[in-house]
Amino acid sequence: MKKLLIVLFASLCSFNVIATPVNINTADAKTIGESLSGIGLKKAEAIVKYRDEKGPFKTADDLVNVAGIGPKTVEKIKNDVLLSDAVNTEPKADKKVDGKAK
Repeated sequence: MKKLLIVLFASLCSFNVIATPVNINTADAKTIGESLSGIGLKKAEAIVKYRDEKGPFKTADDLVNVAGIGPKTVEKIKNDVLLSDAVNTEPKADKKVDGKAK
């Protein structure tokens, strides 16, 4: 019984620990809050408000300009922040002209 309670407690504590990548330039506040670890609904609403007033974010580091979000939070969520919906899965190839890489 004790092990069951420990497992249950651990699973509840890790509910919002697993983050899902999210486009902060297009997602609504609810999606941002549910997707980014450490970002609740209030901070997500602040992100959307900032975006509506100032325009799209150019880098994830721009999130430090949002009220209530500091550098430590940005560092923690940076890998899960998307700035566009486009995904480039193809590696860049060197362009060759006359047999030389350009």
